[in-house]
Amino acid sequence: QVQLVESGGNSVQAGGSLRLSCVYTASSFCMGWFRQAPGKQREGVAAIQRDGKTRIADSVKGRFTISKDNAKNTLYLQMNSLKPEDTAMYYCASDIWVAGGLDASEYMYWGQGTQVTVSS
Repeated sequence: QVQLVESGGNSVQAGGSLRLSCVYTASSFCMGWFRQAPGKQREGVAAIQRDGKTRIADSVKGRFTISKDNAKNTLYLQMNSLKPEDTAMYYCASDIWVAGGLDASEYMYWGQGTQVTVSS
């Protein structure tokens, strides 16, 4: 059974940084980070393929980085230069294989989410 547990969400001021973590049980899967703000659709933020290739959404490119430590079974999202519009619930997702990586419909397994709030 695939399990994903996110942590690291917090309230920060604009310009600050946070690192989200997602502990997973299936190390060979493709994984991604998504976010959803109230009243908005779930948005793909970053993804990492099984071969280590990454994809970052244009909205966060240059500010967010995705990485994975299989020895620790942990996926990370390093978020720098945070903006109020980054405020959302952030979710970790995984599946055996995904095509692009930033489409939520490609993923079967989801964590419960961790809240990130950025104040101006």
